[in-house]
Amino acid sequence: MTAVLERTTSPAPASLRTRQIHAVAACYFVASFAALGLPPYLTEILPSLGDREARWAGLLYIVPTVFGAIGAPLWGRLADRYGRKRLLLRAQLGLAVSFLIAGWADSLAGFAAALVLQGVLGGTFAASNGYLAAALDGQRLSWALTLMQGAARLALVAAPVLVGSLSPWISPHRQYALLAVLPLAAALMLAALPEPPRAQPPDAGPESAETAEELAASSPRRALHTLYTLEFVFVFATVVSYPYMITLVEDRLPGLGGAAGGVLFALPHVCYPLLAKPVHTAVASRPVLGAVTGFALVAVALAGHWGAASLASFVVLRLLLGAGMTLGLVSLSALAADACRGRRPGRMFGSLEFISKAGAVVAGAVAALSNDVWGPAAPIVAGSAVAALTALVSTPLLLRWSR
Repeated sequence: MTAVLERTTSPAPASLRTRQIHAVAACYFVASFAALGLPPYLTEILPSLGDREARWAGLLYIVPTVFGAIGAPLWGRLADRYGRKRLLLRAQLGLAVSFLIAGWADSLAGFAAALVLQGVLGGTFAASNGYLAAALDGQRLSWALTLMQGAARLALVAAPVLVGSLSPWISPHRQYALLAVLPLAAALMLAALPEPPRAQPPDAGPESAETAEELAASSPRRALHTLYTLEFVFVFATVVSYPYMITLVEDRLPGLGGAAGGVLFALPHVCYPLLAKPVHTAVASRPVLGAVTGFALVAVALAGHWGAASLASFVVLRLLLGAGMTLGLVSLSALAADACRGRRPGRMFGSLEFISKAGAVVAGAVAALSNDVWGPAAPIVAGSAVAALTALVSTPLLLRWSR
């Protein structure tokens, strides 16, 4: 009943063509190479900047995330007010500037400052989602958000492998400057796309006031709170395993090589582009079920890393993790599309970006602390425990939604 009410009281957004949706996802993909592919190599970058044991890797991993979280709500509100395309272009250009500074930094302080700028000036994911949500609704928006996650996964697949392959000729540190050309190219591509309509306030008539009051007291608010909670925990449970994953592989499989370590790091993200479409079809109408199942698979896969000691075991566990991540990410996209109805997309996705980055910040801090005490397997086990607990706690929510 509420969903019907939302569709009849919210003006239908002007739709984008399929090729335009793909263009937004492609731009996010090319701009994400340095942002998503180089941080796993911080343990190799930092020794050349004076941190010989890379003790700052966990903290610096989350520096862009911290400052991105601080800026995301503001950039989202500005997008609703001044135009989502304009703010999306700003985000791409901001990434290019920060990557150039990071690539030419010759001290730990300078490199850290560049990562701060990356967080403050970036925010391409929230900006892209806000742009799409202003022009799409329902299943089309849900699938567009799924495509955006697919772009992120593809970047996580390709970038670590590319960085590892190029590292004998160009250090991962200098590759920041090289890859700055990608967000510049994305900005040029986005310049050709249309500006979606700005959100208009609802009419001030008595019927709309009654409708707004009814909507505020109904499931969309609960859906937004559920989305924020699951987003935070899912990001924590998965990101906490990122900073020291390559270190763990090198410890367990010495002599494997940097490129092979990058492949193992990226392997879960290969599953997403292969499984996203059928998973979206299966969970679009039951996203809570998909999210709970995804958490359970993530918990099992991460727990298995504790005892993994062969290449075959790592491959199986990484693929299982990929299946869980796909279920979780697609389900969160469907929940976001539902929660976005009747809301200003820039503001909502800016807040969602804040929640997501907050989860990553906590994950990075936990990864650094647990690695120092128990070694590189500890952060992964922490992610497993959180994912398992969330699956158990979310089961009553799943039962309520299925009634």
